[in-house]
Amino acid sequence: MAEPAKGLRNIVVAQSSICSIDGEKGILMYRGYDIAELAAHSTYEEVCYLLLKGELPTGEELAAFREELAAARPLSAEAARVVDEIADAAAPMEALRTAVSALSFDDPDKDSNERAANERKAVRLVSQLPTVIARYERRRKGLEPVEPDASLDYATNFLTMLRGEAPTEHEAHVFDVGMILHADHEMNASTFTARVIAATLSDLHSAVVGAIGALKGPLHGGANEWVMNTLQEIGTEEGVEPRIQELLDAKMKIPGFGHAVYKTMDPRAVVLKELGRELSEEADPAEPNWFAMTERMQSYVHAQKGLWPNVDLYSASVYRYMGIATDLFTTLFAASRVVGWSAHVIEQHLDNKIIRPASEYVGPDPRAFPVASRS
Repeated sequence: MAEPAKGLRNIVVAQSSICSIDGEKGILMYRGYDIAELAAHSTYEEVCYLLLKGELPTGEELAAFREELAAARPLSAEAARVVDEIADAAAPMEALRTAVSALSFDDPDKDSNERAANERKAVRLVSQLPTVIARYERRRKGLEPVEPDASLDYATNFLTMLRGEAPTEHEAHVFDVGMILHADHEMNASTFTARVIAATLSDLHSAVVGAIGALKGPLHGGANEWVMNTLQEIGTEEGVEPRIQELLDAKMKIPGFGHAVYKTMDPRAVVLKELGRELSEEADPAEPNWFAMTERMQSYVHAQKGLWPNVDLYSASVYRYMGIATDLFTTLFAASRVVGWSAHVIEQHLDNKIIRPASEYVGPDPRAFPVASRS
């Protein structure tokens, strides 16, 4: 028997029209549109429409969709109560996982897997996850939540709810681009988890809860936090090379490098690097130059190991420059990726077959139960 592909590497498990990756050339596309072009010319709200509906919206369609998203931002009383009660005890991804489950309690479409119902639930989740994250952050700091403002765009509204004051136009733009870059990424661990759950004909909220659990791991979404913690541990630009060499000598993984698919620089990292450079030029000079440290890390790791950065390397400093707490980074990943998870759940439900892979047994040969020795 052929050796099984560990981690299902290069094993095709589904046909999908949502996202494609050319790992050799470093190209990522959402429904045929290059991620670089979407980052340059689109908005996260427009990308959400594209992923959920299959095509870019017209002007009228986008305006109506934005109104639908804005109207869905407030939490139900029950979900808000859950967030308030767990804010002091739960870590951010634990809180988000629990809150998403609570969001299903009174969702009017929770018992339907029809496409229209799934799209409505997806809109609510895209809109409500930022509200959950911002409310949780302010509650754990002992601050009153800032209610969502339907007159603001997605990025401006979220940063205002989180920080209690409006962001600059540039900050909102950078955040919006970051959300576009994280919105989908083909059959990654969390998306595969969501599709496996959906394939049992379970509901969208359950699939998203499972996906959040998968994203929480440091080898998936949690890597951005790992990058920032490493930068903070190093502390100075001059300390980058010695510390990275110590990690390499100890044969430890360097967070933010390498990818299961890309054989060159992650195209999302290309965009985020330039955003980080822009934010570093506006940053407080008394703070460490997180961008310069990250760039030195990229150069040194590539020179020593030939590894290219992935999306997590530069997203860490970008979020730090916007004043976002490190342990919230992965929740932002989830808030962006929820639209991709939802699109995959919809696709799975439209042409479903339960996902049931096999394993190769490597345990003991058949053996008799030791009846005599137990008498």
